[in-house]
Order: sequence, then C-alpha cells, then structure tokens
Amino acid sequence: MIEDWRNGGFGLYVHWPFCEAKCPYCDFNSHVSREIDEDRWRAAYLSEIDRIAELTPDRVLNSVFFGGGTPSLMSPELVNALIERIREKWTFANNIEITLEANPRSVEAGRFRGFADAGVNRVSMGIQALNNPDLAKLGRLHSVEEARKAFDTARSVFKRISFDLIYARQGQSLNDWRKELTEALAMSVDHLSLYQLTIEQGTAFWERQRRGQLSGLPDEDLSADMYELTQEICDQHGMPAYEVSNHAEPGAESQHNLIYWRYGDYGGIGPGAHGRLSLNGRKHATVAWRNPGAWLENAEQGNGDRINDIVSNIDQAGEYLMMGLRLQEGIDVVRVRDLDPAALSPEQTNKMADLGLIWQNGNRLGATPQGRMVLNSLITELLPDHPE
Repeated sequence: MIEDWRNGGFGLYVHWPFCEAKCPYCDFNSHVSREIDEDRWRAAYLSEIDRIAELTPDRVLNSVFFGGGTPSLMSPELVNALIERIREKWTFANNIEITLEANPRSVEAGRFRGFADAGVNRVSMGIQALNNPDLAKLGRLHSVEEARKAFDTARSVFKRISFDLIYARQGQSLNDWRKELTEALAMSVDHLSLYQLTIEQGTAFWERQRRGQLSGLPDEDLSADMYELTQEICDQHGMPAYEVSNHAEPGAESQHNLIYWRYGDYGGIGPGAHGRLSLNGRKHATVAWRNPGAWLENAEQGNGDRINDIVSNIDQAGEYLMMGLRLQEGIDVVRVRDLDPAALSPEQTNKMADLGLIWQNGNRLGATPQGRMVLNSLITELLPDHPE
C-alpha cells in the first residue's frame, strides 16, 4: 500500500480565503476583508510549502491549484513567489498543470498576464450564469458583458480555460438552460464545470429558504431533466462528462481534480485546506485551521494544520470508492480490494449491475448514467458494513 498514491499522482492545493463579497449560495471557506497584509501571508505560505516539501521529498509534482475564496485577488507577485518556491522544492512533471481560480471582474482580468508570467497555465473562471438578472440573484458582482470580456482576455493569455455555471436556479426552465448551455459551449471553451444549485446549511440561501423567501426553485423532476439535458448537449458538442459535474474535450480534463478522484496524494496549504499524504507507509488526512487568523498564527509558528489523522485501509477503500465512482473511467476493483478485501462483494456488484447502476469491464467498475443519478445510495450499497 506504500505506493498506492502513485495511482492518482501528487498535487498541491493552495487556498486563498478572501473574496470581494460573499455569495449567498457559497459554503466554501471564504471571507471578506478590507485589509490584507500580503507580506505576512506570503511568509506563512512559503513556510507551509517548505514544511510539506520536507515531508514529501523526491516526488514529482503533477499539479498546483490556487483555489478560494478568490485567488485572482492575489497579486501576481505573490503568486510568482509561491510558484518559485514550489519549483525549488519539487520536480515538476513535464506537463504540470498550474490552475488559478478567477472571477470575471475587470480588475482581476487585468492581472491575467502577470499570473501567466508567474507560471499559471490554466484558469478556472466563476461565471455561474449568462444572464444579468440571475447573476444578481446569485449575488455575483460581475455582469454578463464583463464576464465575456474577461473570458476573451483569458483566451488571449491562457491556452487552457474552464468556467463554472450553476443550473437549476430560481425560475429557470428547461429551455432556458438549453439556451444558456448552448451559448456557453459556443464560447470556445475546452472544460466546463456544471453544478446544480444546492442549498447548503449555513449559507444566506439556506436562511432565505427557511423563511420561505427563496421561491421558484425547480422540483426534483425538473432538476433531473436538466441534468439529463446537460449530458445530452455536452455529448453533442464533444465535451462528455468525465466526472459527474465536469465536462471536457478529450485531453482537457482537470489534472488536479483527477488527482482527487483517482485518490492520489495532495498537500493542502491555507485556511481550511484538506490534504491526503502517504508518509512512511501510512495515509494521513490533514485539515488546516479554518479561520484565517488562526491559520496565519499557527503557520507562522511552524504548522498550519489543525488535524493530522491516520486513515485506515478500510477508510481508504471507502474514500477511493466515493471519489472514483464519480469518474466515467470508474475504479480499479483490485486496488479497492487490496485496501478492504470485504469491499465490492460479487453479490452486491452483480445486484447493482442487474439494476443497471454499474458497469464492469475486467478489473474496472464504474457507475452508469443511471447510477450517477443515485450515486450516494449506490456507494452505500457497494461498501460493506464493518463493526466499529
């Protein structure tokens, strides 16, 4: 099991927790702050890069992902300093992917050339909707016109661009979504992340729904129809779903997210960042301090992680199953059973196959389109019950 992580690769996630405004649907670890001491944050990030590098020597790094929050609010000089230190500490894969999340605001688009010069070679843009009334409902600060202009700027700077859209929004019809998705696919994009709007506890939308002030959300049947329409239209445009919510032209898949879904190793740096690191033959689950101030203070003292737990082989099998079944390519049955011999029993896999929820091809097993629609239930069926 020592080399199990190599099946998925090795990446680094860097979390920038600050945003210009908090979106009402967002349950990510993001904060609005008027003043940010970039010098202090730079030193803390560099310290954490050094710490994780000491734990993972002699590895080839496949990807770096700057997520948030809104990383495009970072200065290009800060991004450059972090990438330079990362390059010093690890050997870069020949095809390393360095992604930075960006909002399509003109102030951020103006920094794109600086990010590219720093080494970023892929941008993921949070566009979310292609009409202004819905952008306003989602609490987004940009307009469609600003988003298109920022996208065109990104196209002139980066070879690889992805953007996010949210569907199953308030008052959205099936035909509305068909028109919007077709419009998005016409924007010469090679990767799309398409998410159904979910109302997460702790968000402003959750409170509005609780008070009966969030009207017009689609029912389950319409949401399912929108999901199926998404698959149909993207398939027609040569951008099939390689993962439940992610569509790409062949070869344009997000290499960083594939590390997660293939259950590789990744270091997590920044407030609330999660990591999975195989060290001395044991898989460690790490979670950094969530509060930005607490993380900053602890990182300055030598370790920004609040949690560092050993993941048992049985739990690793469950995590790999949960992540890997999101992928169209499915999972390696032998790898799962090496971790947990009781997992994926022939009785359960045959039962799920007979129901049309999974496919099997040699040692590969994956969810069918029908299985993806009930993925959580499917995973529960395939995992054995282990006594506590």
